[in-house]
Amino acid sequence: MGEAVLLVGGRGTRLRPLTVNTPKPMLSTAGAPFLHHVLTRARDAGIDHVVLATSYRPEVFRDGIGDGSSLGLRVDYVTEDVPMGTGGGIRNVAGLLESGPDDPVVILNGDVLSGHDLARQVDLHVSSGADATLHLTEVEDPRAFGCVPTDEQGRVTAFLEKTPNPVTNRINAGCYVFRRSVIDAIPGDRPVSVERETFPDLIASGALVLGHVDVAYWLDLGTPAAFVRGSCDLVRGLVTSPALPGPVGDSLLLEGAHVAADAVVTGGTVVGRYAMVGRGAVVDGSVLLDRAMVGAGATVRGSVVGASATVGDRAILDGVVVGDDASVGADNELAPGARVWCDVVLPDRCIRFTSDEAST
Repeated sequence: MGEAVLLVGGRGTRLRPLTVNTPKPMLSTAGAPFLHHVLTRARDAGIDHVVLATSYRPEVFRDGIGDGSSLGLRVDYVTEDVPMGTGGGIRNVAGLLESGPDDPVVILNGDVLSGHDLARQVDLHVSSGADATLHLTEVEDPRAFGCVPTDEQGRVTAFLEKTPNPVTNRINAGCYVFRRSVIDAIPGDRPVSVERETFPDLIASGALVLGHVDVAYWLDLGTPAAFVRGSCDLVRGLVTSPALPGPVGDSLLLEGAHVAADAVVTGGTVVGRYAMVGRGAVVDGSVLLDRAMVGAGATVRGSVVGASATVGDRAILDGVVVGDDASVGADNELAPGARVWCDVVLPDRCIRFTSDEAST
């Protein structure tokens, strides 16, 4: 048996308006809720029990995942009423864990798409008797991440959160294996950050904290551009997922999707259920959610078109987010970073608000 805690409490503000009604981890990504990709990969690595640490819109997780049986898992839920930080969120679910004090518990983040070998990370943790084992990956510019140097034996020597002068390009990739007793020792009466408190305290106390270096595919899906890229990479097979609802390829058309014969759909684009792409349109490296419509002669690149949203004839979108039920009129050209969403949906029309600046 393997257990995992999945942290899914964030509000996903950088992905608005897509996350106004849907938490980021439940957004449709390559034709399935993003968490389905995370959960099925964890299942295939030996996890059979997962506790979701929720906060924002917890009912969406319950509706979309249920008891986990459809994914071959047992899933429980704990909802956080007051933000407790990453460490506090982990400690908050401890009462539903079934592991013994020395057993491994995997911690996953609900906005990270990773192809790393989770089973191998757990094996390293168990065989070495570690207190905590962190997945580390390598990036070109580590300044925006937690920088994690290790010694020759792989022991973590420091945890430098978002330092301007990183000493290594190896970063915290957001997947940990904890000895269960470490989780129980996290304070439960106040917010705690694992990055700024738990890991530094473990290192200072002499606990065995290991780095598991695995440079397989890794992506934080926190921004619209990263969300689109992750979806397209799943469709193209650059990272594998048992939850992908179709074969890998240059595009993925879901049930009822219609693409005109002379339209071009490429770059890992998903055309959602009953979505439509009109005559002569070009859709490249984008995500069209269910019932979205792209008009004749329109061009959509690197963009998200929300559920039941409309892109008018000959419109041009590049790096744009169109929210659910929103519309872009014919012959409009939107600047990269533009976001369009509905404030009010009336029976016969949608009142629109348009922003040309991406929110942070």
